[in-house]
Amino acid sequence: MDFIEIQAKTKEEAITKACIDLGVSSDRLDYKVVSEGSSGFLGIGAKPAVILARKKEEPAEVEMSAAEEVLKESVREAISEDEKKAAEEPAEEKKEAVQEAPAAAAEASDAAEPAADAAAEKTEEEKPERSEEDIITMKASASKFLDSVFKAMELPVDITIDYDQEADALNIDFAGEDMGILIGKRGQTLDSLQYLTSLVVNRDQKHFVRIKLDTEDYRRRRKETLENLASNIARKVKKTRKPVSLEPMNPYERRIIHSSLQSNRFVETHSEGNEPYRYVVVTPARFERSERSGRYER
Repeated sequence: MDFIEIQAKTKEEAITKACIDLGVSSDRLDYKVVSEGSSGFLGIGAKPAVILARKKEEPAEVEMSAAEEVLKESVREAISEDEKKAAEEPAEEKKEAVQEAPAAAAEASDAAEPAADAAAEKTEEEKPERSEEDIITMKASASKFLDSVFKAMELPVDITIDYDQEADALNIDFAGEDMGILIGKRGQTLDSLQYLTSLVVNRDQKHFVRIKLDTEDYRRRRKETLENLASNIARKVKKTRKPVSLEPMNPYERRIIHSSLQSNRFVETHSEGNEPYRYVVVTPARFERSERSGRYER
């Protein structure tokens, strides 16, 4: 894709404008600074900041395929005979399952975000009481599986595993060099690894436990990037009264966009397309809610 020229008062504003015009988050933007711009003296002689921007090229599919093959091979050795048969599915079906399953609950939020959030907020009475032995077993299963994966990848990784009793989740954090390999394109490799780890850990559990994988604070940074993008896109849609389509995202990331704009009375969101190319569309609200009366008006 060719570079496009973007001008704004400051370099930061130019980058934000480029993200909006190209419909991508900042981590998917490739840009060059032509001019930093200047404010001049009392506004006289001010010059705009100028950048050349385009969408980043997608990572090589060969690298992604190699990482996925390592994960598939490792899970074949770590899970039960029934799960081994599932792992022998045709390549296309397996790839689709790996991409969709990590956030299966989040997929429903495309149509009913409030319902998904309400279901996620369990009371203490609804949460299972896990014994110390259960927690040790979960940690051991996750550690054994992940060690086998990283050994097959010949990747030295420090693994930290903590059990969050309040959220009933096993939080797993990775540290080491070249962690970008584990994150993958838009977090796809990390999501796939999280899904496979969940299969292994929950095989021995009576009650389902959530597995959360992260490295280099990627989840938080990505969430903030998407929330900023959603806010900027909403302002553009409100101003132009024209819909904007975002880049394809996984169910979890689409849910962040939907949730961020749920209370915005000027825009509406919905998802279109098929996995793995499903994307969010932000449109002008058909009815705007009056802040004073609480009623909806055209």
